[in-house]
Amino acid sequence: MRIITKNKRTDEQLFLDGPRSRYKEFVFSIKVLFQFIKGFRKFHFLGPCATVFGSARFKEGHPYYEMTKKMGAELVRIGFTVMTGGGPGLMEAANRGAQEAKGKSVGCNIILFAEQKPNEFLDKWVEINYFFVRKILLSKYSYVFIVMPGGYGTLDEFFESLTLIQTQKTKNFPVVVMGKEYHKQLIDHIDNMVKTKTISSEDRKIFLFTDDVAEAIKHIEIHAINAFNLNKQKVFTPVKILGEG
Repeated sequence: MRIITKNKRTDEQLFLDGPRSRYKEFVFSIKVLFQFIKGFRKFHFLGPCATVFGSARFKEGHPYYEMTKKMGAELVRIGFTVMTGGGPGLMEAANRGAQEAKGKSVGCNIILFAEQKPNEFLDKWVEINYFFVRKILLSKYSYVFIVMPGGYGTLDEFFESLTLIQTQKTKNFPVVVMGKEYHKQLIDHIDNMVKTKTISSEDRKIFLFTDDVAEAIKHIEIHAINAFNLNKQKVFTPVKILGEG
């Protein structure tokens, strides 16, 4: 695991400083392209994925950890590869549930100032330098998004998923928010957005809000597996000579 030291500026920090030379902008673009290709080569052959977002800070034994672990196992049971951000906490729980249920478990880990190791319940993973590349990879292969309790990163991923669906940049994939007590003020705020008409009442229907894993799974079966005919989706085969898989 590579750790970036705090006294070293990252490519993203330098890029977001503003205009730089054409050469430096070109080099950064090439680095981004190779990050995408790295992810494509690893994840292209997984079949339909379900991405689980959640905090790195809830540990084994916490009710949210156990809920997430159960969700990972149930997603595998209905035919999904479970994909997470690859780190500890609830990401680990989802991957662990998937692996212990004998399904596919993958991660897209981010390289941070503070070390974030890929968790031990991953069958395969990639390490990505840039958050925006990671978020696209977590979305590209998934037909369902599960939002567990989490912090800024989890909410960022949640609202990006909603925005892409709302603006029809992606299809109407199911989004499930788990943890009613944890998220109740967030849901109240979303309901206030409907009331003040900053979003429509139809936008409020984009996601399911529940604590019931069985209800979530039934929703996913209807709105992902049946809606997108996933049981008949083609799964690509890696070509070993190209170093794929």
